[in-house]
Amino acid sequence: MYQFKALEDTIAAIATPAGAGGIGIVRISGVQALKVADAVFRSKSQSKPSDARGFTVHYGWIMQKEEIVDEVLLTIMRAPKSYTAEDVVEISCHGGWAVVRLVLDIVLNAGARLAEAGEFTKRAFLNGRIDLAQAEAVLDIIRAKTDTFVRVSQNQLKGQLSQEIENIRGQLMSVYTTLEALINFPEDDIDAQTHEALYKRIEEQNKHVQSLLANSHNGRLLKEGLRVVLCGKPNVGKSSLLNALLKEQRAIVTHIAGTTRDVLEEEAQIRGIPLNLVDTAGILEPRDLIEEEAIKRSHLYIQNADLVLLVLDNSSGLEEQDRLLMEKVKELNVIVVVNKNDLPSKLAAAGIPFERVVRACAVKPQGLDQLEEAIIKAVWQGETLDTHGVFISNLRHVQALKQATVELQAALGLMDDGLSIEFISEHVKTAVNQMDAVLGRNIDEDLLESIFSEFCIGK
Repeated sequence: MYQFKALEDTIAAIATPAGAGGIGIVRISGVQALKVADAVFRSKSQSKPSDARGFTVHYGWIMQKEEIVDEVLLTIMRAPKSYTAEDVVEISCHGGWAVVRLVLDIVLNAGARLAEAGEFTKRAFLNGRIDLAQAEAVLDIIRAKTDTFVRVSQNQLKGQLSQEIENIRGQLMSVYTTLEALINFPEDDIDAQTHEALYKRIEEQNKHVQSLLANSHNGRLLKEGLRVVLCGKPNVGKSSLLNALLKEQRAIVTHIAGTTRDVLEEEAQIRGIPLNLVDTAGILEPRDLIEEEAIKRSHLYIQNADLVLLVLDNSSGLEEQDRLLMEKVKELNVIVVVNKNDLPSKLAAAGIPFERVVRACAVKPQGLDQLEEAIIKAVWQGETLDTHGVFISNLRHVQALKQATVELQAALGLMDDGLSIEFISEHVKTAVNQMDAVLGRNIDEDLLESIFSEFCIGK
């Protein structure tokens, strides 16, 4: 299990993205952060950073061998009221990459070492300022594809999920201690009333865990995006529809059938839901090895889609190719898009064996609002998305909660069978351990390193 080792060294890293910008930030954290700042910074007033109060900003210069390297602002945040709960200094310099790198090198030469990936957030966790679920929310915020998922992740960072987990853990721990007391003092036999009360408490917390898991699918969609695959015979307007949904000309569009010879994948969002839009090749009879491979890829994407947009041509009747595709996707989550709705219709609605049908014209564009509404309903089953609740979007959390409910159901089954409370107690204890895993208590060191290795170095 992970040992909370002493954090005696001072770390530094660039906290802003690579490339040119208005400012670049070099972050320093640790017991020697202010000493390092004293060595590299000269203020206009000649005062030292180590003499300054926390939450103050100072104007001056970064120095190297008595020469000015850059004009900067230096921000001081004293422990424990900082991101890492250590002394933190941030140097805001000009944003050219060469300047920022030079400032970092000077800081490292003054006694700091280069931070590892995610080490600032890792220190915040190890120093007890945040738990592991909150630390993972930081990464989710950085990687969020939409403002909706930013709000969901901010709720987790504020501790909404942690509080829910803590409440469940507290209730289960109370049940566990009661069971252990009954085991250790066998003269106090468990009576029917106590048995029923314990059963109800375990059952209630099991339902609570299951309610958190019930939202995990929506959480995953908000985090990873909905894979939406456009399919249809050649020249029905799939690429035009992709461009219309993206609101930019990304796919090449011509009147020549089979223009799209490979899978094209792009990101978009509809009302806060990230979409991974996939335009597949419309070729059904390959003319060469390239088109044969394109068809294989298209079929694979279709089978793994969260939602399929089956595009039909309004200006032509249903052909054998259309029927083959409808047969292929009939068991999937499908919206039929009748495209080219500006042209005289030759497509009878009776021939479309799907419930969700939207008429549109991708090149006008027309019907896109109705299509977006249909996509939202297909995702949320007509429900309103409320980002104020707790969404489980992390696979590690899902696995821990699923294991917890397995343990709780096993405990309830043993109680139904009237078996020994020693076995019941063990299942409840294991469920408590799963709650601890979400929060980062007693976590395996390799897993902890793996989690923080996904962060950027400056965070």
